[in-house]
Amino acid sequence: MMRALYISASGMEAQQLNIDIISNNLANVNTSGFKKSRGDFQDLLYQTIRMAGAPSGTGTQVPAGIQIGSGVRSAAVQKIFTQGDFQNTQNSLDLAIEGEGFFQVSLPDGTTGYTRAGAFKKDNAGRMVTSDGYTVEPAITIPADTLNITVSANGIVSVLQAGNPIPTEIGTIQLTRFSNPSGLNSIGRNLFLETAASGEAVTGNAGELGFGTLAQGFLESSNVNIAEELVNMIIGQRAYEINSKAIQTADDMMRTSNELKR
Repeated sequence: MMRALYISASGMEAQQLNIDIISNNLANVNTSGFKKSRGDFQDLLYQTIRMAGAPSGTGTQVPAGIQIGSGVRSAAVQKIFTQGDFQNTQNSLDLAIEGEGFFQVSLPDGTTGYTRAGAFKKDNAGRMVTSDGYTVEPAITIPADTLNITVSANGIVSVLQAGNPIPTEIGTIQLTRFSNPSGLNSIGRNLFLETAASGEAVTGNAGELGFGTLAQGFLESSNVNIAEELVNMIIGQRAYEINSKAIQTADDMMRTSNELKR
């Protein structure tokens, strides 16, 4: 019965983590470029009381053994990089990636961050930056006299300047992809960092070598499905309650044993 207490406690702890993950998904349902997470769980070690296949008599074997589990633990929290819906903003600096790839941004410490959120803006120098002021790489500087900005599906940025009827190409937005994007390190602010698990960053032009294409005037919405998350929350809540009931039952059994009279 003491074993049941620890087993159920591990189940409650696992479901608490599960609810934490679901809560974060729901909190970011309106976050552009957000990718939902999923908890993966594993059963713990087993205590083998009788081994399957052990001799049970002359010429006979035990067909099924006796193994008692020790509970559950969290194995991983995985990011799911499915495509989110597109939201039409009609803003010339809003970009969405249709397919694989990340935008590159330069962080203050000199490292490169990666994001799917394409809500870009101009800073005081005309550079394309994120909402936090991080510069898009390769750097794109928009002239002050620009009347119109056009970003093609393959990332070529062109501007129409005052007094010049012909658009001028000012740069190309390149994308980066990874062999295992789930291995990226989330650091908040819609940013990811490369890790050993993600593999090395591969940079290229949009629409080439497996990279997605760009859609100007659109933002990629969060890929969180509210109905799915609510169902998962109900399941997690019930699982938490069931484990707490198991603890109460084990406690009742121990109390009954303590009250036995000789």
